[in-house]
Amino acid sequence: MERTAVSYKTYTCPVQRACGGCQWLNVPYPIQLRRKQDELDELLGAFCEVDPILGMDNPLHYRNKVISPLAPGKGGKVCHGLFAQDSHRIVATGACLVEAEGAREVVATVARLAESLHLPAYDEDRKTGLLRHVVVRVSHASGECMVTLVCAGPANQRLRTLARELRKRHPQVSTVVLNTNTRVTNAVLGSKEETLLGPGFIDDTLCGLRFRISSRSFYQTNPLQTQVLYNTAMDMADLSGTQEVLDAYCGIGTIGLVAASRGAAHVLGVERNGDAVADAQGNARRNGIETAEFVKADAGDFMRGLAKQGRKADVVFMDPPRAGASPAFLKALTALAPQRVVYISCNPETQARDISHLVQARYRVRRVQPVDMFPHTPHVETVALLTRG
Repeated sequence: MERTAVSYKTYTCPVQRACGGCQWLNVPYPIQLRRKQDELDELLGAFCEVDPILGMDNPLHYRNKVISPLAPGKGGKVCHGLFAQDSHRIVATGACLVEAEGAREVVATVARLAESLHLPAYDEDRKTGLLRHVVVRVSHASGECMVTLVCAGPANQRLRTLARELRKRHPQVSTVVLNTNTRVTNAVLGSKEETLLGPGFIDDTLCGLRFRISSRSFYQTNPLQTQVLYNTAMDMADLSGTQEVLDAYCGIGTIGLVAASRGAAHVLGVERNGDAVADAQGNARRNGIETAEFVKADAGDFMRGLAKQGRKADVVFMDPPRAGASPAFLKALTALAPQRVVYISCNPETQARDISHLVQARYRVRRVQPVDMFPHTPHVETVALLTRG
């Protein structure tokens, strides 16, 4: 992998030590890639030779989702920033090298407007106050922003005023959503939502398709590298117009719809989250794709049902959470016996464990391709192709 001398520069951040998010910020980027490659060679190299990692040309400002906690300060101030590593202490920051440019400015405006409108930040210790978090999501395609105000109580007129004033100061904010979270929890979002301004969603373009993103949608946070990741997955699937494709853990349908647009005869997406399934169905309609359908079900149970009915899938895409696939899922997958499995993973350790199970079930690893989704951190995503027999 050829890199110019400028690629060996390092970056400094005034809150790097306190925040702890970008552990490798002071490590030259090519050396970061080498570290990740070495780790993956050790973890997955026994199955097949690992392809050279695909890094970013410009490894900055790649995160399209920004989450800022809020807390009360002295004299009615609303503190905002990032949680210090392994704590709930807020580290004040006006900018971040890996987050979308301008997103922190939107957060700062929310805090200042809250102060002027006497909207108190939530106090975790006393369980008092209103504003808990601000979440900003940015469309890579259009630059428009969705702001989610996470509050410990319902909407009021001052929150609606905040939304209107926020748009005046930041015209790229096209919608503001109120998410109510009254639980004592580390989870940011609650289950109840109300749109304060705009349509309640933003659109983004990925691999030539339009996707609608709501406040609770799972959507990859690095859009440039997501396209690299998905294009790699499609190459491994080798779609020719005849394959029946199953998209397990389908979320809002991104992988399945890209597969449908790239030559799958039919795509069946499976997801336990009903809201995500509704988003996936809407995304299929939005892109005029009639060869994909999405169902709410447990992927393992669903595959077992298909196998009992004698139905088949030629290709299965699987993109499980960091914990990897469950033994029940892997057993159901081998019972369905697809010819190709394209396994996308955000945790190579659990991927190696799951691949070992599939190898014992007569699958062979043909290719492993790492993609650097999160520069300046130890995290890496991998795509593995396994074929049966």
